[in-house]
Amino acid sequence: ISIIEDGSEGITMELEMQWDGNPSIILDIKPYVDVALPVQVKNIRFTAIPGLSDAIEGTIWDVVEDSIMWPIQKVIPILLGDYSDLELKPTGVLEVKLVQAKELTNKDLIGKSNPFAVLYHFEFVVEDPLTQHLVVKIYEDKGLQSAELIGCAHIFLNELEPGKVKDIWLKLVKDLEIQRDKKNRVQVHLELLYCPNGMNNGLSKLFSQNESMTSLERVLKNSAEGKEVSPNGSEINNRREVIVRGVLSVTVVSGNDLPPADIGGKADPYVVMIMKKAQIKSKTRVVNESLNPVWNQTFDFVVEDGLHDMLMLEVWDPDTFGKDFMGKCILTLKRVLIEGENKDSYELAEVKSGKLNLHLKWNPQPIYRDYQ
Repeated sequence: ISIIEDGSEGITMELEMQWDGNPSIILDIKPYVDVALPVQVKNIRFTAIPGLSDAIEGTIWDVVEDSIMWPIQKVIPILLGDYSDLELKPTGVLEVKLVQAKELTNKDLIGKSNPFAVLYHFEFVVEDPLTQHLVVKIYEDKGLQSAELIGCAHIFLNELEPGKVKDIWLKLVKDLEIQRDKKNRVQVHLELLYCPNGMNNGLSKLFSQNESMTSLERVLKNSAEGKEVSPNGSEINNRREVIVRGVLSVTVVSGNDLPPADIGGKADPYVVMIMKKAQIKSKTRVVNESLNPVWNQTFDFVVEDGLHDMLMLEVWDPDTFGKDFMGKCILTLKRVLIEGENKDSYELAEVKSGKLNLHLKWNPQPIYRDYQ
């Protein structure tokens, strides 16, 4: 174990671990003649057994990491008493959505790679937001063989503003301990929301506060706050999924530094918008011969499930015999659901350059019950 002191309040430990068994097995062999032949077997070791050695090593590392990975706090009582208030307890919940990845390389000889992601950190229950971090690892699925690590990234929770959605692209590296990697590797798009205990995550604001609510609206509002209403009107704490309906207004303001699509280094771009779940489409007008087009067009989409739908935007250049792809971006709706309105620039994926400038507004539509 190598301990690195960097002058801060904490320490860094670099561990190198090897594991080997130390068994002592006695075999009682009885031959035809009445003579006991005790045989002792020692020093059994698993070596280079495909799959088995990796599984054993992974299991051991999981046990070791769980016991030493920060945050961990051990309370050693000197006097008798109750010291439970000194133990680390859940302080909030981290919500993570893996939206997309870009610049995935083809690592297979035939076809495309088969990446999958592993997100883990205390089941996303936060105990110490000042020191904990989220780790993302992208693997290549090798079927019967062990999965191959493509890259990894992490983000510290103290970089998140409580109650605010953070939309972020993380660049993956081969090793989290080596940050000098300058290669163009895979990037992952995450949506993060950290809500400390007792903080409203903003979903209750999606329902009308000034109108008298029907019983159905009251159930929906309390569901957003993690409550359930019993038949007698009392509240029962029980978190449930909420269906959020409303109108999403999308203003495609402009584009910047779009990639050229024509021989002369220009393009005639237009934007196609798609609501992923409903498959509703709209598109802007074409702006001729510009890599920095200005559209300023607004489109309204009726969204039936705002928490789980996504807005996809694709930029195209029309040609006589088809069209050229100029990039895309994918947006989740949670941020605009909570904030009600936001303006931002979004990088285009699958191309070398380009951004879209968007203005999003959310208009919730409360559900009313008609009475005869």
